[in-house]
Amino acid sequence: MAFISHSVSRTSSALWKTRAFPWFAHLNSLDLPQGLCTATSNDLPGAPDQNPAAGEDGRALDQTAAAQFHTPPQEGSFRQRVPRGRRRNQEKLEDIICRMMSQRAWTTRLQNSIRALVPEFDDSLVYNVLHGARNADQALNFFRWVERIGFRHDRNLHLKIIEILGRASKLNHARCILLDMPKKGVQWDEDLFIVMIESYGKAGIVQESVKMFQKMKELGVERTVKSYDTLFKVILRRGREQMTRRYFNAMLREGVAPTRHTYNVLIWGFFLCLKSETAFRFYEDMKTRGFLPNVPNDHTYTILLPGLCDANKMAEARKILKEVVERHLPPRDNSIFLRLISSMCESKDMDGAVYVLNAMIRLSIPTESSHYGLLIEKFCKEGMHDRAAKMLDRVIEKGILSSPLSSSQMESTAYNPMIEYLCENGETKKAEVFFRQLMKTGIQDSSAFNNLVRGHCKEGAPDLGTEVLKIMQRRGVTSDVESHEALVDSFLKKGEPAEAKTALDAMMQSGYVPSPALFRSVMEALFEDERVQTASRVMNSMIEKGVMENMDLVSKILETLLLRGHIDEALGRINLLIHNGFTPDFDKLLTVLCEKDKRVVALRLLGYGLERDCDISFSSYERVLDTLLAAGKTLNAYSILCQIMEKGGVTDWGCSQELIRSLNAEGHTKQADILSRMISGSGGRKEKKVVVTAN
Repeated sequence: MAFISHSVSRTSSALWKTRAFPWFAHLNSLDLPQGLCTATSNDLPGAPDQNPAAGEDGRALDQTAAAQFHTPPQEGSFRQRVPRGRRRNQEKLEDIICRMMSQRAWTTRLQNSIRALVPEFDDSLVYNVLHGARNADQALNFFRWVERIGFRHDRNLHLKIIEILGRASKLNHARCILLDMPKKGVQWDEDLFIVMIESYGKAGIVQESVKMFQKMKELGVERTVKSYDTLFKVILRRGREQMTRRYFNAMLREGVAPTRHTYNVLIWGFFLCLKSETAFRFYEDMKTRGFLPNVPNDHTYTILLPGLCDANKMAEARKILKEVVERHLPPRDNSIFLRLISSMCESKDMDGAVYVLNAMIRLSIPTESSHYGLLIEKFCKEGMHDRAAKMLDRVIEKGILSSPLSSSQMESTAYNPMIEYLCENGETKKAEVFFRQLMKTGIQDSSAFNNLVRGHCKEGAPDLGTEVLKIMQRRGVTSDVESHEALVDSFLKKGEPAEAKTALDAMMQSGYVPSPALFRSVMEALFEDERVQTASRVMNSMIEKGVMENMDLVSKILETLLLRGHIDEALGRINLLIHNGFTPDFDKLLTVLCEKDKRVVALRLLGYGLERDCDISFSSYERVLDTLLAAGKTLNAYSILCQIMEKGGVTDWGCSQELIRSLNAEGHTKQADILSRMISGSGGRKEKKVVVTAN
């Protein structure tokens, strides 16, 4: 921190503080810690241009700032009270310079400001400024400027600026700086050229990387295996496989021995160039030289195994994996194992795929849902469902699906075939346990749900199937028509027609229309179970859905409803049938009612038929009239006969005279007289049927 000067402005500031805060004047007598003081913004380093009293080039204030930055505290100067809390860290000098360069253009004024702040540079400060520069242009400007003002860069500073320029693809500047080093008395070394070779390679200028490598020999710079490794990586990345082999042979002729890292680079590059045979030969050559991957370098296996998979060299891959297990040297990338399992399965080597999974366990590498799922899927595709089921047992027992360490989910192509197989082979409960674990991971697969429903039904447990269906409805999962039909059939087979009817209703609520056969099965089961009204409701749903089959069973249901006195319900069903183009056999129904002495019901049904001008034969009317007359229901018989005659029906009913006598005998003389006139006025016309067009 800067210390307070004795300028007029500061005196005025102190006077203002004394007037505003009377206690401020007593601070001078306090024994404050050495070095604490007050300061204004103009006292801080890095802000020299804010002083209006500064010269045109800011030199006066820059010198003051520098003096304040380096001047020790004077004895007797005012010291600021220690603030509470943690003290703010003082900004580093290199950070101030980097901030100044990032906020201002590179001009003489900025250079003077930096020079005033730092009269003399050292290697550490220059290195830190280069490292902290916001971009390569700022770093290059600073590097050249300090050199012009007399600073001599050493080897490390040259390496730093070459690295910075290389990353920014300013390769011409970097090359010039590198080649000019001997003129400044700084010697070359291998690392400087390696940076240039890498930089040209990353920029895609492979030929310049090669030229720079060759120039090392021209300039007398030693080329060790590090230089060769760098060159191999650059040219292999561009697919130069033959050039790589030429330089490798040249390296051996020069007496430069390859290292484990060299072989790692070569194997990786040859696989990148799709030269798996070459890569594997170099791997074998690597082993003959005594190089085997270890723990501080297992990169070889990480490179080699995927490459062998790409080349479909699964026998070699399994051999390498065996070495990995025996030496307990797991590759760095665990995704290799999923790749190995997939490649083994594609080559039909299912035993090899299982070996990969067991190798993961031996290497203490966490197995995940994706590994087991891939195996289960391939086992099912190959028809090895028993082995797939055993693999599934391991998944359930170990809780693989719900493991917090698992970063993957099992695919539907794995669990759906497995669930379908279990449900078709009497193991639906096991399939449900498996799928409930999948549901906890967020999976809601309609195929799996429907398979479970059908599986429970097939095993004679429709109640369990219904529970699954309820879960589907709560979660908004679509059910299919086969699942609903299976539920209905399963309840019927268990002798539970009422539950079958409930399942049928659920089917229709889901938007499906049951088949005529399914409607018939449910109606027959209810009818045989003496649940005629329930069967009638199913019949009503069937007709409303436009299914007009099963009319023989419909007639039975109507007949039973009428015989049991459910007249209104029966008439309602008849009305629905008529509106849908089907007229029941009134003659048959009336005959049965009369035979069962159901006079009131027969009268209601006959009256319904007359009101709607239904096709009813004369014999049916006569039978009803005879039944009413025999029962002494003369007024009812009179009413029915009048309706028939008003509609132009029969008048030669043999018992009409007997009805007239009965009416007179009972005192209904008026009705008897009306009936006599109607009969005499009809002309004795005889008709066998009352046929009237329906309204």
